[in-house]
Amino acid sequence: MSIAATITAAQAEADTQHWLECAVIGLNLCPFAKAVHAKRQIRYAVHAAATDDAGLMEALMREATDLARCSPSERDTTLLIAPNTLADFLDFNDFTRRAERRLVRAGFGGELQLASFHPRFEFAGSASDDIANATNRAPYPTLHLLREDSVGRAVDAFPEADAIFERNIETLKTLGVAGWAALDVGPGGARR
Repeated sequence: MSIAATITAAQAEADTQHWLECAVIGLNLCPFAKAVHAKRQIRYAVHAAATDDAGLMEALMREATDLARCSPSERDTTLLIAPNTLADFLDFNDFTRRAERRLVRAGFGGELQLASFHPRFEFAGSASDDIANATNRAPYPTLHLLREDSVGRAVDAFPEADAIFERNIETLKTLGVAGWAALDVGPGGARR
């Protein structure tokens, strides 16, 4: 099932970069993102095929292998964007849990970790229109591979890293639904 009409790899990458720059970095939702973005250490990989989960899992494993082989100074993190599959958030959430287990079985435990973003992300027990959900919303289903060493260094360098989540919720509540919409960080946002 697709999010919309088939999205090209170029459009998915452009929209994701726009989201990263305007929302994640612009609102400082992740204080660690700005440095790797400025140093061009983020790989944007797009799995544009409207395939079953197996194709996306294969793409994730290739990206994990490639990331582990690269020097962190060359590539510190990878965003694997899947614009034409897993439109249902619960299906995506199930896939993410399977992907985490697969990464551990493949020997990436302790080296890489997985974060996930989805355009219909919902925290358990929240309403779909709760602005807090936007902390984990991206234009398309996205799997974020992070190096555990880099995450550890970033957390050590950031005072009160455990407060980031609460601060993000407050930022979004202050911004409000209309403010989030004005950022135009959904599909097609980079074209406007």
